Amino acid sequence: MDHCSKSLREVNSPFDCLLFDLDDTLYSSTIGIAAAVKRNIEDFLVEKCGFPKDKASSLRIELFRTYGSTLAGLRALGYDIGADDYHSFVHGSLPYEVIKADLQLRNLLRSINQRKLIFTNSDRNHAIKVLEKLGLHDCFDQIICFETINPNLSISSRLDEFPVVLKPSIDAMKIALNVANIDPRRTLFLDDNDRNIAAGKSVGLRTALVGKVMKSKEADYALESILNLRQVIPEIWIMNGTDGGNHQIKRTRSEIMDSVLPATPVGA
Repeated sequence: MDHCSKSLREVNSPFDCLLFDLDDTLYSSTIGIAAAVKRNIEDFLVEKCGFPKDKASSLRIELFRTYGSTLAGLRALGYDIGADDYHSFVHGSLPYEVIKADLQLRNLLRSINQRKLIFTNSDRNHAIKVLEKLGLHDCFDQIICFETINPNLSISSRLDEFPVVLKPSIDAMKIALNVANIDPRRTLFLDDNDRNIAAGKSVGLRTALVGKVMKSKEADYALESILNLRQVIPEIWIMNGTDGGNHQIKRTRSEIMDSVLPATPVGA
């Protein structure tokens, strides 16, 4: 039987799996990694593609909005950019030293008995480096990354043969669900990006917007920090009628399911 297909007799929580984004979700967006990535992408556009330096920032934003990433946009526009070369340039000089081990998050994740997966648009090397820096390399069962959702890109003979697929595309979401073999109705998807959350909701996932106080329209929950997970979504820890400790959870099944879609005001 699949790990994420346990019956309610075994797991009383509404969630069998948790699907986590990586960057700006498992660590704060303010530490400098995101800003460094943006600078490196703009340098790539100037140094490797020949775009004017004063146009690089606006072009990066436009490609991201239209295609989901700069790499996807460049390839769609006919630039023969290899994924490995792009990721090596963009992630190769990142200040990974600013990412510190997070023992509190490690203990939180280790307390979750359900299957835990990473789902990131980044390449595998970057994902592994970040998880190692955070001290979370052994906290997840699977990493779904750029290579997972674009398995044929390296063998394509034409740029348009295998377009780059990334969140928030529905295709990327469906590939992740298929690769992980999970039931979206019993999977909690945590991400810091509104568009990714909307895509997750459209394929049936339960959704938690991280780094925000107010929910988006498609988010079932909002967490100011991933460390607020137990306070905001205690249903994760309901196992066989208990919270994993010595205290009985005195909640009915209907109350549990009502809490999955709390009736709080939707943020703008």
